[in-house]
Amino acid sequence: MANQSGPDDNGLTPPPPKRPSVWAWLRGRFLAGMVIAAPIAITFFVLQFLINLIDNRVKPLLPPILQPETYTNYAIPGFGVLVMVVALTALGAVATNLIGRSVIRGADRLLSSVPVVRNVYAAFKQLVEVLTNNQQASYDRVVMVEYPKKGSWCIGFVSSNAKGEISHHLGAHFVGVFVPTTPNPTSGFLIYVDESECIEMDMSIEDGAKMILSAGLVVPDFEHGDTAQRSLPLPDEGAEKLPKKA
Repeated sequence: MANQSGPDDNGLTPPPPKRPSVWAWLRGRFLAGMVIAAPIAITFFVLQFLINLIDNRVKPLLPPILQPETYTNYAIPGFGVLVMVVALTALGAVATNLIGRSVIRGADRLLSSVPVVRNVYAAFKQLVEVLTNNQQASYDRVVMVEYPKKGSWCIGFVSSNAKGEISHHLGAHFVGVFVPTTPNPTSGFLIYVDESECIEMDMSIEDGAKMILSAGLVVPDFEHGDTAQRSLPLPDEGAEKLPKKA
């Protein structure tokens, strides 16, 4: 077996690999450190922002005797968060007894009777009840839908099948797809699409959210053999899998 480190076919010894310059070495190490430190720093700043936001909203509601600044020369970070957790726990404990349930029902009737407030209150109340009581109230899978024009595709999350009046007008084979915006996935729009016109992705909900947050820069790994597990047909296959109408 020929020695790969010896001379090449022309009898010439290949030149040794070029060593990186000091500037290239420093730049590479700086980028490596930034990749490691950036997620930690962003997480720290987000938590700091949330803690300060809650502290600034909760602490002014407390009497001076309960504020730590009355006894110390500095503020205690997170004290408002602790007070909020204790207050919510106490509220939940009160709501489980007979008197607490009566008070909550009275407050619910009061808020539901105010003309402007009742619309906002009812919407948020229904949303919270769905998220807390229904364990299946989560996105089902990641799909691609053809939007806003033919040949253009966007990523969305299947929320549920068409129900109620929507199912009556469109049919049970339609699904609700929430299409979030980039890079803020909390905003977006809901569209109902024929299930046969959706391309189901093998990526998880978390991977789809990461892809949207990064504006397509973070793409999960994919193996071509996984397409056999697709439950939704491709748009071209929809005509074959849908039952033929008489």
